[in-house]
Amino acid sequence: MTKKFSSETNLPWWKKGVIYQIYPRSFNDTSGNGIGDLKGISKKISYLSSLGVDAIWLSPIFTSPMKDMGYDVSNYTDIDPLFGNIHDFEKLIEKAKENKIKVIIDQVLSHSSDAHPFFKLSKSNKNNSKSDWYVWADPKPDGSPPNNWLSVFGGSAWEWDTGREQYYLHNFLKSQPDFNFHNLEVQKWLLSTVKFWLEKGVDGFRLDTANYYFHDKKLRNNPAIKSRASGKNPYYYQNLKYSINQKDNFAFLKKLRKLTDQYKETTMIGEISNVELQAKYTANNDKLHMAYSFDLLRDEFSPKHIRNTVSKFFKETKDGWPTWSFSNHDVVRHLSRWNKTKKDRQKFAKLTCALLMSLKGTPCIYQGEELGQTQTKIEFDEIKDPPGKKFWPMDFGRDGCRTPMIWDESKKFAGFSSAKPWLPIKKEQIINSVKKQLKNRDSTYHFYKTFISLRKKISFFTEEIYFENNNKVLIFYRGNEKEICCMFNLSQREIAIDNTYGKIIPFLPSQQVRQDSKKLNLSSYGFCFLTKTDFKI
Repeated sequence: MTKKFSSETNLPWWKKGVIYQIYPRSFNDTSGNGIGDLKGISKKISYLSSLGVDAIWLSPIFTSPMKDMGYDVSNYTDIDPLFGNIHDFEKLIEKAKENKIKVIIDQVLSHSSDAHPFFKLSKSNKNNSKSDWYVWADPKPDGSPPNNWLSVFGGSAWEWDTGREQYYLHNFLKSQPDFNFHNLEVQKWLLSTVKFWLEKGVDGFRLDTANYYFHDKKLRNNPAIKSRASGKNPYYYQNLKYSINQKDNFAFLKKLRKLTDQYKETTMIGEISNVELQAKYTANNDKLHMAYSFDLLRDEFSPKHIRNTVSKFFKETKDGWPTWSFSNHDVVRHLSRWNKTKKDRQKFAKLTCALLMSLKGTPCIYQGEELGQTQTKIEFDEIKDPPGKKFWPMDFGRDGCRTPMIWDESKKFAGFSSAKPWLPIKKEQIINSVKKQLKNRDSTYHFYKTFISLRKKISFFTEEIYFENNNKVLIFYRGNEKEICCMFNLSQREIAIDNTYGKIIPFLPSQQVRQDSKKLNLSSYGFCFLTKTDFKI
């Protein structure tokens, strides 16, 4: 008897859908200043609709001095003129909804810009209405900072203010002072800014550094990590026991969840440090709807690492939900990070697409990923990113993954802008243009489009995941009864395994695979989907 793949499911859209991250500065420029804008995104909604994504996530667009590219907010309820205005945003929401695309926006709640009026007032003296809205502390008797906490971007997390004669906390740049979440008035005000955007019609939020909201009130020193520290950034030499990851975060996130749940079909995605916290922050359906960690955004790419990361999440929580991504605006693009030899990059792009779409959780793709885009090589005099300037040449910063979208290789500046872009466009990226890939049915773009469509038709991709303990080939099953076997050769060498997994499913994509009566042979970056049951769509 032939069974039919079912697309029927009662899951909310954010568990079934695919999210597309847009870095607005680099997506599409209509104003001719070399910087992408909201009108530019609106113009490309039809492209996103054709690709088949369910939601777009916009990196920061609020008013900002842009010392950290918008993650330093000076007005939480207005659009930065670089990107347009509130009317442009409302038109974008309208255009997206016409195309059945939901809009998720970045919310930077843990800290503001030092240009925010509240911080300016807070630092003016110790007795004003905002004096306790940020984290202030007296120096030690010798004048040094209150404790040993470090900034992610280098140096102490404490900056001396000569006016107040106190230190203020900044987990990131000194121009990004941390809010004092122990002050309930701060929480209340931040919730009001979230409500403002919900009333504008947004469908959800990506919460930046969602585990950084609260700090230890006693300001205790972070201990050193137990194993010998190493790496480019001394921040990671500490066990961040007291500076972040406080239990109080959960109480605030519950307030946020209660607010967002008042609006139909909204969601919250949290940026969390690791997979264990990712699970805790999404457990019990009362905090974050879903979260992503950096575990699959690191350098390691092996069957064991992927199996352990995904398995660990579902071991930690039965009702939490992950978001998985391989690239974003903070890390080297995965085609360059995991495929350093540059060999078979299109095949590798298709393999990673199939893998991302097959995992249990919500896939999030980063602009240009659907084109097989690689990391842009940035020279020192081209750097805009603060960490890149500080840690060069040990760390090249994040600019290489933030360069402009390549729309049309035949046009000046690749169709992104009529003016010189804020970050350079280079030859290696120009070859992967939207125009060229739309014409080529075998392109990475069409592979993404096909797999996104298939994922929506097959409910097994939202059901259970079961991993096989195999360190040569990544093998896992999808479906509550293990209906589909997913098999990926993450290496550049051919691997043969016993043919005991069923027949290759003909209507799901496969690559570099041969099957005979005894063996399955997976060539470089080969993958396939198999079943022991007869199915049709």
